[in-house]
Amino acid sequence: MPRSTKIVATLGPACSEPAVLHRMLGAGVDVVRLNFSHGDPADHVARAGNVRATARSLRREVAIMADLQGPKIRIGRFARGRVELAPGAVFILDAECEIGDATRVGLDYKELPRDVEPGAILLLDDGLLRLRVESVDGSRISTRVEVGGVLSNSKGINRQGGGLSAPALTAKDMEDIRTAAMLEADYLAVSFPKNKEDMYMARQLLRAAGGHALLIAKIERTEAIGALDEIIEASDGIMVARGDLAVEVGNAAVPGLQKRMLRLARERNRLTITATQMMESMIHNLVPTRAEVSDVANAVLDGTDAVMLSAETAAGKYPVETVEAMAQICIEAEKTLPVELERDFMNRTFTRIDQSIANATLFTAFHLRAKAIASLTQSGSTALWMSRHNAGCPIYALTPEVSAQRKMALYRNVRPLYLEQTDDRDAVLLAAEELLLSRGQVQKGDLIVLTIGEPMGKSGGTNAMKIVRVGEHRATA
Repeated sequence: MPRSTKIVATLGPACSEPAVLHRMLGAGVDVVRLNFSHGDPADHVARAGNVRATARSLRREVAIMADLQGPKIRIGRFARGRVELAPGAVFILDAECEIGDATRVGLDYKELPRDVEPGAILLLDDGLLRLRVESVDGSRISTRVEVGGVLSNSKGINRQGGGLSAPALTAKDMEDIRTAAMLEADYLAVSFPKNKEDMYMARQLLRAAGGHALLIAKIERTEAIGALDEIIEASDGIMVARGDLAVEVGNAAVPGLQKRMLRLARERNRLTITATQMMESMIHNLVPTRAEVSDVANAVLDGTDAVMLSAETAAGKYPVETVEAMAQICIEAEKTLPVELERDFMNRTFTRIDQSIANATLFTAFHLRAKAIASLTQSGSTALWMSRHNAGCPIYALTPEVSAQRKMALYRNVRPLYLEQTDDRDAVLLAAEELLLSRGQVQKGDLIVLTIGEPMGKSGGTNAMKIVRVGEHRATA
C-alpha cells in the first residue's frame, strides 16, 4: 500500500540545484515549503517556478506552502559577532543600543521593555541561554544570566510562559502575503497567531491580494494553546511548531500538547503538520538517530497529515537521503495503524449529504476489502472528510481542477490525480477506472468504490456512491 503520511520539505541552498530538487520530489516530497524568513520576493517566485516545472517533469503535482516569518523577536548585533555570557553576570537588553558588547545588546523589537517586568524569564537562542529580568528602566532591561553560553548576532528571544504583545502579522508579512498570492501558493502558514482574529486578518489580506491558498496556523505561542479551539475553527489546518512552542511552554509539555492538537484538528476536519527537528541529526549525518525515528513514527501514529523537514533539506548535507529515510519510517509506522471506523463515528451526526456519502464510502470500502476508493471531486471536500479516518485502503481523488489537485497533496492517504470531466456520468466513471488502470493503481477484477456528484461539476455536490469491479463497467451493489 502506498505511503499515507505526506512529507513537507523546506527549500534552501542545499536543494537549490534543479537536479537535487528533482531527486527530492522523486524521493517522495508532497509539499514544498518556502520559508519567507529568508530570501526576497524574487527568490521565492523563482523557486516556485522551479518547483512547478520539476513536478511537471515527473508527471505529478506538489503543493507549495508559503511560510510567513511573523514577529520573530531578536537581539541586535555585536561588534565582534558574538559574546560569551557567564552565569551570574549582568546583561542589558537595550532597545536604543546600536552595536552590542559583552555587557549589552540592542533589540529589533523596541516594545520588549513594555512587555516584561522584574522576575520575568527571557530565553535566547531557542532556549539555550536563560536570563532573569531584574529591572526595567525606559528602553533598558537589566537581566541576570542564569544559564550562559555563546550568544551571537540576531538570535531569537522568547518569554517563558508567553505574554509578548507583538502582533502576528508584521508589515513584512503583509508584503509577503502579496508575494504568496502572486506565485499562487497553495498553502499560507501564519506564524505566531494568538487568536482567531489573527487568522481572519491573514485570510482577508490574502483574498484581497487575489490568493486562494488554504491557511495553516502555526501553534507556537502559549496564548495559542488557550485559544486553540477558535484558532482551529478559523483555519484550514494547523502546524505543531514545536521549536518556539517548546521554548515558551517547556520541552516536557510538548508531546502531550502535540497529541491533543492533532486530535482536536482531525475531529474538526482540519489538516495537520508536525514540524521542527524531526530528523535534525541528518543535517550532518547520513542516518537518523533512533529517537528521531521514534519521533516521526509517533507523529504518524497520532494521525498527522504530514511531517515536515526544515534545515534538514534547506541546509543539510543529505537532503535527498533525509526524504528517503523519512518516507520509509512513515511506511513502516503505517503498517501498525488500526482501523477503528466504528469508534471514530460513534456519537457523531452528519448534516451534509456529501459528508454522509464520504463516511458511508469508508465503511463500504473497509468491509468489502476494496482495493481503492476513487472520489470524483471538484474542490476536494469529499476526499478531505474521508482522509480523516483510516479505512485500510488508499483514496484516489480525481479532479479537473489543478489547484484542488495541488491542495490535496497534503491530505493524508489521498493521491490526487487530474481527470477531465464532462456531463456524461458513465463516461466519467469509465475514465476514472481507466486512469487508475493505466497508472497501475488497480488491476482488472479489483473492487473499487467510487463517489460522484450529480449534476456533474458542482462543488460540494457529491451525492452518490458506486461499487465497481474494474473492467466490468457495471455496479455490483
